[in-house]
Amino acid sequence: MKIIVTANSAWSVWNFRRRLITALLADGHEITILAPTDNCVADLENLGCRFLPLSMDVKGLSSIAGIRLLYRLLRIFSRERPDAVLGYTIKNNIVGAIAAQFLRIPFIPNITGLGTAFLSGSFLLKFAELLYRIAFLHVPIVFFQNEDDLSLFVRRRLVHGLQARLLPGSGIDLTKFSPVPMPEAQTAPVFLMIARLLRDKGVSEFVEAARAISATDPSVRFQLLGQVGSQNRSAIDAETLQGWISAGIVEYLGEVDDVRPHIAAATCIVLPSYREGAPRSLMEAAAMARPVITTNVPGCRSVVDQDISGFLCEVRAAASLIAAMRRFLALRHQEREMMGRAGRLKMEREFDEEIVVEAYRNAISFIRTVPREETMLHKKLSSVD
Repeated sequence: MKIIVTANSAWSVWNFRRRLITALLADGHEITILAPTDNCVADLENLGCRFLPLSMDVKGLSSIAGIRLLYRLLRIFSRERPDAVLGYTIKNNIVGAIAAQFLRIPFIPNITGLGTAFLSGSFLLKFAELLYRIAFLHVPIVFFQNEDDLSLFVRRRLVHGLQARLLPGSGIDLTKFSPVPMPEAQTAPVFLMIARLLRDKGVSEFVEAARAISATDPSVRFQLLGQVGSQNRSAIDAETLQGWISAGIVEYLGEVDDVRPHIAAATCIVLPSYREGAPRSLMEAAAMARPVITTNVPGCRSVVDQDISGFLCEVRAAASLIAAMRRFLALRHQEREMMGRAGRLKMEREFDEEIVVEAYRNAISFIRTVPREETMLHKKLSSVD
């Protein structure tokens, strides 16, 4: 089949969908990546994909930008005539599904996160729900990365229950992210947060916790790893970050191609995010046998077993995060190791990326064997595994 994969960055496709794309290429499908150009384009092409650049406003919310994106996708889909389109990220899912619907092309979205609209509780939320309801009306399958998002979409009638399928996030490569020994007991504890530096990721709460704990235990280290200056309304600016660094509150590790050495050097991985699809950084950490601390919110809580592989804290509550960190610091070295091993076992049981690959193979097989008109009908969806 001729398949287009669309997302808001080539980087995200390369880093989060590589195993799936490799499997689909091995199955004999022709894969075209449709995304804004960045430094991962060559990697995707070397993998065997064709790349088409997509001009889009990643950050903005204007209706004009949305109409322009719809026009571009209509032109591209009309010219390419794919047998299926796999969508990731919010704008590519919504606008891509609408464009595909016009042309009667099967579109399979993956809800990797709900974005700031679902955190606002305002008119923006109602508008986002309306767009999802329209866009996903006739898609054959909608993949979700956590049970909370799936239930929300079904409950609010944004999708039909027969369309919804649950995945273990993007899955995790259990060979690449293999267990490593915990740092020696006598070394200073290191709390590491891996994420784009956004307020919605809980960066401010992490920094506040670092400030409070350092005041009583200056040996504990706090590290941030991830993109600064992202095209996002909640992005932390470089000047603010530099102020934290200059004050000795946090260490900034920048952006890296391989997070594994930094996870291996850390004692605990922290993500105080306000909401996630399925947080990749926590999955990678758990696969490497590192305990995690994260918020009790959709997406995050699905990756950790409370008091077994890590701790949950309240969202937007630095005091709760501080309490969870202090609780972790009070653990003995052996207890931290046991927590890390429990996280690894959870990843092996529930988050192997081969589960994701098989789910997409089943979905593509359904599209391939059922007439295109019938993939639009809910009554036919129950035949999909």
